[in-house]
Amino acid sequence: MSDIAVQVEHLSKMYRLGVINNGTLWQDLQTFFALKFGKEDPNSKIGEDKYSGDKDHFWALKDISFDIKHGDRIGIIGKNGAGKSTLLKILSRITAPTEGTIKIKGKVASLLEVGTGFHGELTGRENIYLNGAILGMKKRRIDEKLNQIIEFSGIEQHIDTPVKRYSSGMFVRLAFAVAAHLDSDILIADEVLAVGDAEFQKKALDKMGDLSTGEGRTVLFVSHNMGAIKKLCANGLVLEKGKINFCGGIDDCITEYTQLSGNFIEAKSEKCYELDETKPFQVEKVEILNNEGKQLNVYESQEEKIIRIHCISRVPVFGLYGYFALRRTDGESLIVCDNKEDGNDIFNNLSKGRYIIDINIPKSILAPGDYFPYLSFSDNSSLIDSFLEGIKFKVVDTISGRGNNRNALTSLILNWRIIRN
Repeated sequence: MSDIAVQVEHLSKMYRLGVINNGTLWQDLQTFFALKFGKEDPNSKIGEDKYSGDKDHFWALKDISFDIKHGDRIGIIGKNGAGKSTLLKILSRITAPTEGTIKIKGKVASLLEVGTGFHGELTGRENIYLNGAILGMKKRRIDEKLNQIIEFSGIEQHIDTPVKRYSSGMFVRLAFAVAAHLDSDILIADEVLAVGDAEFQKKALDKMGDLSTGEGRTVLFVSHNMGAIKKLCANGLVLEKGKINFCGGIDDCITEYTQLSGNFIEAKSEKCYELDETKPFQVEKVEILNNEGKQLNVYESQEEKIIRIHCISRVPVFGLYGYFALRRTDGESLIVCDNKEDGNDIFNNLSKGRYIIDINIPKSILAPGDYFPYLSFSDNSSLIDSFLEGIKFKVVDTISGRGNNRNALTSLILNWRIIRN
């Protein structure tokens, strides 16, 4: 295992639904000692349909094996529920596997959820020292890294404020800065980076690339953004229903994932979302319309497209910030913008009620292909709602017959319009 950083053999993870034990103390003890000494659980199922599950059991991971070498940058991709986060939690030793073995050579720094490993009552500066101590670093070594961490996070003004008062974006900035700069051999990052703004996401991806190529660290990265995965990672794993569907070069992995996605994502120009009364602000429905207000699945490149968001504000919201990205099938963002340039005062002081927000996409800027809108809303302190999956539309060009334009239009400013419904 000289050049192997992570070795996973026959790893499985089962969750019990609605029960917390085997039914008897003797069976619980059998299971405990079997796991402790690496033996087969005598109370587990046997047979080909062992991982099929039943009403009381759910297998999040099913007998997966792989090796990761030192310095590798591995992208782990798959549909929601495929087992990605469970795998990372096991590798981070947050939870234990049901079966199988894991061998890790080196210190692991993980960034799985906003605030993981942080104590809310401690300041940002104190949490840096706390995380360093968890990784086994001496105080003198943390002192040497402190200024670099604070500068990279970009929250110098709030570094001595208890982190319980941080927004989700500030949490991510500091958490990533700590994980990236402290002495770890393996960096594990989940989709949590999506909470940060576009500028910080780019900064974080560049830093992870430098850690791997310049410092020889191993990076495991989970994301639904195929553009980010392709930029950072050289190889990847595609998970599907708890199993490894494909492993290899990242381009091949993205192709495989895209084909899998095509089986369950249909072109749909309208999506309704379940209401959650606990949310102060929520997207109820999103629809794609043409310039005549008609809802289609296929749109001409030469016509204007309107992203119409139906939303509800259950309490007054101050400083509503909307972030919009239009992504291609490979996950790369073609358009990225927000509502700051709109100048509509109603975004700054939103009273209770229902609203319609229209985002106009001018004609002739989208090349033929499939597109997925992404939108998130936040107030002055935290993310309050977002949507990513469930809506897709196709653009064709039957008029001019031009080819596909691969240039990203990230500097384009779109018109946002909000009215009370």
